[in-house]
Amino acid sequence: MSRPDVVVTGLGATTPLGGDVASTWDAMLAGRSGVSALTQEWAEPLPVRIAAELAVDPTEVLDRVKLRRLDRSEAIAVIAAWEAWADAGLADAGLDPERLAVSVGSGIGGATTLLAQDDILEASGPRRVSPHTVPMLMPNGPAAWIGLELGAKAGVHAVASACATGAEAIALGMDIIRAGRADVVVAGGTEAVIHPLPIAGFAAMRAMSTRNDDPERASRPWDTGRDGFVLGEGAGVVVLESAEHAAARGARVYARLAGAGITSDAYDMVQPHAEGEGAIRAINRALTDADLAPTDIVHVNAHATSTPIGDILEIGALRKAVGDHPVLTATKSMTGHLLGAAGALESIATILSIRDGVIPPTINLDDPDGRLTLDVVAHKARHLEIPAALNNAFGFGGHNVALVFTRA
Repeated sequence: MSRPDVVVTGLGATTPLGGDVASTWDAMLAGRSGVSALTQEWAEPLPVRIAAELAVDPTEVLDRVKLRRLDRSEAIAVIAAWEAWADAGLADAGLDPERLAVSVGSGIGGATTLLAQDDILEASGPRRVSPHTVPMLMPNGPAAWIGLELGAKAGVHAVASACATGAEAIALGMDIIRAGRADVVVAGGTEAVIHPLPIAGFAAMRAMSTRNDDPERASRPWDTGRDGFVLGEGAGVVVLESAEHAAARGARVYARLAGAGITSDAYDMVQPHAEGEGAIRAINRALTDADLAPTDIVHVNAHATSTPIGDILEIGALRKAVGDHPVLTATKSMTGHLLGAAGALESIATILSIRDGVIPPTINLDDPDGRLTLDVVAHKARHLEIPAALNNAFGFGGHNVALVFTRA
């Protein structure tokens, strides 16, 4: 039996660069940074006092009564999902709810709710703890809320694979459609943990940039001066649909999700495999799944977080799995690292690069690492015809996900 083609028919996002996909994409193409200094009082004693906060706060989009029941990660997931849903033209499409599924994950989940409610418990006792606490902090909360909002009855799934979460959730969405369990899947990732404890924890690992006096230039993938990632927040959601279903309703198609590869390193909890073995296998599997040769990949939106080790390991993996010809970019240079939402947002950027024939720049690449042997779009966007592109996402725990998108 032939498996159905899976296409992307809707996009939604809220990010440090903009409150929707259009504003985020415009900012990416302009090479604008979403990183700034943290001005909250709680940030003063921290070793890291910069982050990529949302450009549009959820309070500007959702009513206050609704927000009282939502963790920040849930709120922005709902915002991104509604945008993607409307963009796909599904609001009045009469979709059978038993043919609609959700696959949206978070790397950390409702941590800010957990910490805030613990503060209330300690200060005021158990009677003051919110009755919404558990639904707000549970990791399946964002997916569950989207399922409730859209009426999805074909299954609601919550992937949790650290910084590979958003990409893996999209891969699962593709599998659900291929398996015939749904015609449409709302898929992606969300994260909102700009809070002193996660920042202190990452800083203790020496994983984060300490360029507190120069926030816009702190995220600098592949640059010799890189000193760690910058924490960001946001959500990215795509609407996946079987090509047959999309054609039947006359939907606009952005791109085809042609293949996915998922592997695990079985190597270390936080360090990537020294030879990038798991990443190479994930890319190879994605190419095989897409029935493409390495030479077919024209562009790669790299995971590239701005860490001293990870950036170059990915370059080595790409050279072995794909070759020396693809043109790369690292949009984390502008957005910071959205953790569980990173793979979803970068998938959206990859899809738009294919649609528009343009690659957003890697900013802050002023002094490239001598081991950077591939062509990177730096400082200024570059126009390029892109029949097929690759998006990589890797996460703590040894998670590796590669997604291949092709022109519709």
